[in-house]
Amino acid sequence: MVGWGRRIYRPVALATAAATVIAGLFLPRLRELLPDLPNRSEYRLSATQIEVTKPPHWIPHNFVEQVVDQADLSHELSLLDDNLVAEVAEAFCHSPWVEEVVSVKKSYPARVVVGLNYRRPVAMVEVRQGHYPIDGHGVVLPAQEFSVADTRDYPTISGVVSTPQGPAGTDWGDPVVEDAASLAASLAASWKTLGLASIVCPRTSEGHSSSEGHSKIDEGVFALISKGGSRIIWGHAPNTDHPGELSTTQKIGRLEKYVADFGGFDLPQGPYEIDIRHWRDISRTPLSAQLEWLDQFRE
Repeated sequence: MVGWGRRIYRPVALATAAATVIAGLFLPRLRELLPDLPNRSEYRLSATQIEVTKPPHWIPHNFVEQVVDQADLSHELSLLDDNLVAEVAEAFCHSPWVEEVVSVKKSYPARVVVGLNYRRPVAMVEVRQGHYPIDGHGVVLPAQEFSVADTRDYPTISGVVSTPQGPAGTDWGDPVVEDAASLAASLAASWKTLGLASIVCPRTSEGHSSSEGHSKIDEGVFALISKGGSRIIWGHAPNTDHPGELSTTQKIGRLEKYVADFGGFDLPQGPYEIDIRHWRDISRTPLSAQLEWLDQFRE
């Protein structure tokens, strides 16, 4: 008994016991006196106040609001929420307008900044159901965000036999559309200067090789249509390993030189069929001559 008494009445033991009793008595009161940080305004912000990389002109003005609604994010966010960064990143990842979420940063007083790479529309795919905007990888973009006038500002991709396999923000699901998208992206910088109107895919709605302009195009070969109706045989899609194929840079250089030399693809007496695939020369044949030959063949 004496040994136990000595242990109990040691200074350290007494101090520990006293601290425990004091904490039990005053901790509830102390909590009431401490600031309620989670509910203080400098730690909270509305979800619509999330800042993002400056959107380009084709992104809808209510982009952030769309993301918040579609992801069902809480309309009020707290900096003290350990899951805040992950939840915001996931919300923007699911937007059809976002190619990549680069960063999500939160700071005091309440501020959340999201770094984004946006998807860029490069063409409109023409099918029986209408026109679908796509980016350079063949990802479908929200069609409802584009007016008829907007549709005319982009290259038209024709001859597509498929329809999108999923909603906006997903791949079209057809390698031909992906190749056409890659071609449209490659020509984006010079499209209007060259006076081009559309890209014709290697097959028609019947699933055969394209015969637009009444002249058969080789399997797997894309064509470009000028605003005046001339058809330029481009060749295979960019970045394809096809024997004897000129590079995309070389082909674009040929197109630019042709326009510089002749003033356009339809001058002086077009429309023409223009083949830029040959290593040495560019060939040009009036489309009217091809029509006459085709009529004779049919007879």
